[in-house]
Formats: sequence, C-alpha cells, structure tokens
Amino acid sequence: MKGTLTIAQRELASFFAIPLGWVAIALYLFLTGGVFSLMILNPSTAATMRPFFSVSAWLMLPVIPAISMRLFSEEFRSGTIEPLLTSPVGDAAIAVGKYLGALWFMVLMLAPTLAHVGVLAWVSTPAPDAGPIVAGYASLVLLGMLYLSIGLFISSLTSNQTLAFLGTLFAILLLLLATTLGADRLPEAMRPLLYAAALTPRIADFAKGVIDTSHIVFFVSCSAWFVLLTIVALQSRRWS
Repeated sequence: MKGTLTIAQRELASFFAIPLGWVAIALYLFLTGGVFSLMILNPSTAATMRPFFSVSAWLMLPVIPAISMRLFSEEFRSGTIEPLLTSPVGDAAIAVGKYLGALWFMVLMLAPTLAHVGVLAWVSTPAPDAGPIVAGYASLVLLGMLYLSIGLFISSLTSNQTLAFLGTLFAILLLLLATTLGADRLPEAMRPLLYAAALTPRIADFAKGVIDTSHIVFFVSCSAWFVLLTIVALQSRRWS
C-alpha cells in the first residue's frame, strides 16, 4: 500500500509539473463553463444542474484521454519503465498507483465546477435541490473512473502518447455510440448486452438524483476490470 500511494503521489505531482495538466484543466473548465452559460442564459431552464450532468459523458470525452495518455506511454518512451518494473513494487501497485494519481487529478479538475452550483443557487429562487447535485457529481467521478481505466490500459500497450490518446478517445466514443445508437440495429439476441453496457441511461439517472446501487457496481467493476487488464499487460511486458 505504501508503494502504491508513493506512485500515486508522484503521478499527481507530475500532472502539475507539465503544461498538459493545466491544459486539461483549462479545456474541461472551458467546456463546462460553456454549457453552464447556456443554461443560465436560457430563461426557460429550471434551477437545476441536470443538463450539465446529462452531457458529462461527452464533456469528458476530449479531456480524459489527454490525462491518461502519458501514464505508461511516457515511461516506455523515456525508458524509465525498466527501473520501475525492477523496483520492489509489484505490477499491481504500479498500475493502481498510477490510476489513483490520475483519479486524484481528475477530482481536482472537477472541483472548480462547484462554483457553478454557487452561481445557480445565487441567481435561482428557490435554490436547487442538493440531492440531484450530489448524485450528479457522483456520476462524474464514476464516469471518470471508467474513462481513466480504459486510458490506463491503452497507455500500457504503446510508447506513443498520440496513439494512446487516439486509442482511448475512439474506444470511449465507440462505447458511447455502440450502446446508445447501435443497439437497435443489432439482432434481438444481442441487444440486452448492449443495453446493459449503456452509459447514457445511467448518467441520466444520476442527473435526476437517482443513486442506483447497480449503476455504482457497474462503473466500479468495469473500472477494476480495465485496471486488471493493465496489470496483465505489465506482467506480459516483464516476461517478454
């Protein structure tokens, strides 16, 4: 556990030591600020953050791959992966540590958007309900966990950061489109599987203030699965 936390802290610090981390934060705040501004300027919009949370799956799409693309690709490119793999820390601790570091950075990236809640409470009468807002931010964290785990795995497969970025971007985009648009075009027997993997309905439930345990289990288990695949990828590299 100590080695895992050490790697996580090192990874978190590295995001603020390079321009990429600040660019990712600026990009996300720009996107969320634009959506929030449209909400405020629309007089017919109720005092709710629901539209903001409903589009969160798409707002994170260009940002999370930029965060995850360097997790292992940069280590492979610079050659620092060899000392890391030969250190007393195991493959699981390395993968989980890097994942936690990226996850902490993502949470810090989300934190400034709490200002939107304050602005909405200031200009709205009555103030927005706290329940849907808490559920909405829970959906952002859970969705980010899944996106980051996919990016972590793809980053462990290549030394090219651009390839890791594009691979993660298209993997997430394919997941979103296949489970929302492609289900109706598949044979009847395959549709339940895609419906079960659909992200958009789950995010919509959170945006309404519904915290469904099955949704939490889905995001956590899928994230853990991709982290496990990352560990397997590291082990295969160690023995290759």
